[in-house]
Amino acid sequence: MSNEKKFFPQAVTFHKASRLKGIMQNEESHIIASILSGRTEQFSYFLDTYGPQVFHLIVRMVGSPEDAEELTQDCFMKAFTHLSSFQENSSFSTWIYRIAYNTATSALRKKEHELLSFDNRMWNSLSDTEVDETLNTENEVQIEKLQRALTRLTSDEKALVTLFYEEEKPVTEIAYILHLTENNVKVKLHRVRKKLCTLMKEED
Repeated sequence: MSNEKKFFPQAVTFHKASRLKGIMQNEESHIIASILSGRTEQFSYFLDTYGPQVFHLIVRMVGSPEDAEELTQDCFMKAFTHLSSFQENSSFSTWIYRIAYNTATSALRKKEHELLSFDNRMWNSLSDTEVDETLNTENEVQIEKLQRALTRLTSDEKALVTLFYEEEKPVTEIAYILHLTENNVKVKLHRVRKKLCTLMKEED
């Protein structure tokens, strides 16, 4: 799985919203304390800083920009309402992503919008080398196949791909957000690569 990070930036364009990189976690703690003391207007900092990324994760999961916009609003409302329960042993970024994941997952369950499970017996014949060669491509036709394959992932798989390849979150943080162990994250990343490769080969 050493090449896992390679294929995705070539295939999917994602423009990250600009951040105030000088704001450290302890400074965000001061902002939270200020909000809890009554200066609620300062919550706009978190909306401006994390809103685009949260929306991107949710729209990847649910597919509909309109639904994602509503769910993003719900996510930040939950964060604002439960701000006093925020544990400072994790970053606000990790906390809001977990709320976003839970919010999107709940919405999908209500709508029964999950895709059918994929028959992973098709993966058995794929070697890691073959997967790498298929996914690490700059060929436009193959990139289009990959983009179509991404739409066929389940919402959990889309969340995993978004967090690891696009947001470049560390495995430890992804495990917390998705309620998984670190080992499970690594296993699922390996499987989703094989799944994408299989879906692409179905078009050949």
